[in-house]
Amino acid sequence: MKMKIGIVLYPTFGGSGIVATELGKALSRKGHQIHFITYSQPVKLGILRENIYYHEVSTSDYPLFEYTPYEQVLTSKLVDVVKYEKLDLLHVHYAIPHASAAYMAQKILSEQGINIPFITTLHGTDITLVGKDPSFEPVITFSINHSNIVTAVSESLKKDTLEHFKIKKTIKVIPNFICFEDYKLLNNEKYKKRIASNNEKIITHVSNFRKVKRIQDVLKIFKIINNSNPSKLVLVGDGPERPKMERLARELEISDHVNFLGNLKSTKEVLNISDLFILPSSSESFGLAALEALACGVPVISTNSGGIPEVVEHGKSGFLSEAGNFKEMGQNALNIISDNQTHNQFKSNAIKSAKKFDIQHILPKYEEVYKESLNTINQ
Repeated sequence: MKMKIGIVLYPTFGGSGIVATELGKALSRKGHQIHFITYSQPVKLGILRENIYYHEVSTSDYPLFEYTPYEQVLTSKLVDVVKYEKLDLLHVHYAIPHASAAYMAQKILSEQGINIPFITTLHGTDITLVGKDPSFEPVITFSINHSNIVTAVSESLKKDTLEHFKIKKTIKVIPNFICFEDYKLLNNEKYKKRIASNNEKIITHVSNFRKVKRIQDVLKIFKIINNSNPSKLVLVGDGPERPKMERLARELEISDHVNFLGNLKSTKEVLNISDLFILPSSSESFGLAALEALACGVPVISTNSGGIPEVVEHGKSGFLSEAGNFKEMGQNALNIISDNQTHNQFKSNAIKSAKKFDIQHILPKYEEVYKESLNTINQ
């Protein structure tokens, strides 16, 4: 059964936007018609192809309002796209403001004789950060409870959601995924030489440089590694903590060995030349960056926070420690990279772990949920 699906997302470099975009692209390849609805073209969308459409939510200034009422503008756009493109369902990523806008659109459309279900996928920040702000709690609770179907990207996130909100809905867990084929190992010696001209080990971190990512620990772990094993650190991403971390790198006297690359449209090239990936976050609803590293055969040093233990197998594809324990993480890193045989075993295990999250295994779960959502309005 081919469906017309509206996907509402944040179009940025964050994990939820990337996952939602890749999901839409994969669905389009299976013959479903996909309509992305957001305020700018998703960064991972690329050239529009068959079965993919993009509808921009215009956020021009309104003289009456100090801030543009995005939720209302999005609601109107959803009503418009559903009506004129004859969509079968909406899949919204993030509770605020997407699920609440979808609920309003659903009510407006029902008064016009159009019944459309919406699925809400929870990605983490909407629950762990935004959700704990009491001012948002009633809207998030209402939006989740009035979604036709709710999914979360990890068991850990499901547990957090049920702990912090009065949820009556069943939450289905459908993990994040990767298109494993896209991460095929490339032999890019020239690029590797540019970063590590003396054959040093390449240690990588990818994030949005927020406090929760604990980038100070990345630098401290790297210093431990570099003291015993000559290495280079590559930091991909940008955010509020970056200036502070650039200063800390100088204070730790490692700045000559550290490369801040900023945001990249694709991290695959960097991951493909990496020997180890570090993700010492204090909170991580899933750990998509870690999964992408595993897919490139890169072992992961991380924490046992949130959904990370669902992705990284401790002692097999990497090591997990308590958040903040950078000394143990540094030692774990050395245990992997100091011995070639151990390193190769972890690399092999990393690829095996990542294959479990290939989109081929995850896509049918979403298609099943879509069919189920259609049944909820036909009852």
